[in-house]
This record gives sequence, C-alpha cells and structure tokens, in this order.
Amino acid sequence: MIRVLLVEETDLVRGALAALLTREEDIEVVAESPGNDQTVMRALSYRPDVLVIDVDGGEDMALGTSLELAARLPECRTLLVAGSATPKYLREALALRVAGLIGKNCPCNALAEGIRKVAAGERFIDPELALRALSSAESPLTSRELEVLRLAADGTPTREIAHRLSLSVGTVRNHLNAVSRKTGARNRIDAIRIAREAGWL
Repeated sequence: MIRVLLVEETDLVRGALAALLTREEDIEVVAESPGNDQTVMRALSYRPDVLVIDVDGGEDMALGTSLELAARLPECRTLLVAGSATPKYLREALALRVAGLIGKNCPCNALAEGIRKVAAGERFIDPELALRALSSAESPLTSRELEVLRLAADGTPTREIAHRLSLSVGTVRNHLNAVSRKTGARNRIDAIRIAREAGWL
C-alpha cells in the first residue's frame, strides 16, 4: 500500500480528495492536515510514502514544507497540487525538483497516477503546468523598474517611493511609465496586474 498524507485547508475539498483516493486499492490516506503548519510533525509521526499538498493560498509555505520534509524524512516524496500558481512559482517548484506537480484541472485518475509514480521514485509533472511554466515570458523589466513597481503595488505613494529609493519623483514616474509601456498596460494598476499574473512580482 502507498501511504499518503493529504494537506488541504478546505474541509470539503480535503474530504473529497480523501474519498477519491480511498477507492484506489493500492493507496491509503493515513492522515489529513488542514494546513502546512502541522504537516512536518504529522509526516514524522505517520511516515507516509507520499505527501500531497494543495499549494493554492500557501505557495511559499508548501515549498518550504516540502524542502524541510526532504531533509527530515527523505523517503517521503512530495506531490504539489496547483490550480492558480503563477508561472514564476511553477518554475521555482521545477527548479527545486519537487517529485510531482499536478494541476487541479487534471482528470480524476491523474492524482492517483501521480501518487504511484512519485512513490516509485519517478517524477510526475502535469504537461499543462510544465508548458505554462516554461512558455511564460521572462520579465522585460529592469531590476530598478521592478523595485519601483513592487513599492507601487504595496500602495506606496510616488513621493515615498522616491524617498525610499533615493530617486527624484520624476525618475520614479519615468520608471512607472517605462513599466506601462513595456507591459502594454493602460495604467499603473493594470501594470501591477500584468506583472503579478506573469509571475514577475
């Protein structure tokens, strides 16, 4: 039997995934967790073969958990389930060589297939997610433009951005205009949205 620890913060979805996996003859859900903060302790206690984590809403925490678990319980492999992850996050997950990465729009049997593959020591990457990660454009923005845009995205006024970065107000406006031009955005808010969706912020 492949022993699985299931991490999903929503009770309804967690229950549905557990019920789906229970139908598989070779898979047993040995424990469930509503969040990443309890995951490592539960994994050390139950010693699953595969950790399945829904990353939506806690992307950085999911990667941190999988890295910590790889160090403390190397025989447990991680399968990340992502729905709305940015291309940047997907690239990070691939670079960290997570055992598996699967999208929420996959057919139901893909989850069980992914669990079997990672439990066998293979990698299982959803082709749609891999394509989204690899085909996303690299940021056309300079590091200074990204710095200005990050502060603007946090709601920092132009004058304050200038003060923090030791720039003139005019230079900050020039950077924001360059960002809008490079991203094809109508305004600052649109540029922030575009940059976030592309995973540049």
